[in-house]
Amino acid sequence: MTAIPNHPAPATPADPARLAMPLGEAMFTQRAIRRFRPDPVPLADLRLCLEAAVRAPNGGNRQIGRFLVLTDRVVIREFGALYREAWWAKRLDERGWTRPEDIPPEEKTSRAAAGLADEMQDAPCIVLALAEPPGWANSVIPAAQNLMLAARALGIGSVPTTLHPKVMDRVYALLGIPKDVTFHFCIPLGYPRGSFGPNRRRPTAETTYLNRWNAPPPWA
Repeated sequence: MTAIPNHPAPATPADPARLAMPLGEAMFTQRAIRRFRPDPVPLADLRLCLEAAVRAPNGGNRQIGRFLVLTDRVVIREFGALYREAWWAKRLDERGWTRPEDIPPEEKTSRAAAGLADEMQDAPCIVLALAEPPGWANSVIPAAQNLMLAARALGIGSVPTTLHPKVMDRVYALLGIPKDVTFHFCIPLGYPRGSFGPNRRRPTAETTYLNRWNAPPPWA
């Protein structure tokens, strides 16, 4: 009698119906979440966010976007230390800051971002958005936004962040990323300490032109 291979059962399909939050509500209440509760993000929720991400438009339908999901506490702590070093390296380049005391009191967003640099090592999950050659950003940016909108619909906070060249070789070595793969974003995910939007943005009358640069739109 021929033995039947013991194949694992197929994974249950991700259920897009769980993303039932109206799109307008998700977009208009999405904001940068930089403080997270320690609660882990369920694997089913992570998968649903990634399923949403890969359905975004991408250049030539080449589907070169890749997502490296970090949930291992040891790995996240090691990555978090590199992220903090990268954050301060960028601040040194841009503003000459080297310590929290250098950040002016009115720079609330910078202070919040510095807090994230300290807390990245405790994030429940981190997603690195990358691209295989030719590494186009236009194949990753829409996917990253899809991922974050799906996360918002599930009550999960996020914020897109970047790194600094000073740490890139060590990040690639830590995570085994091939050298020809292009890094685009680091997106921490977790349940927020605090609330979602509404957010505050400049009026579109100040950021939008019609037909010619500096020509105001009709609603200005």
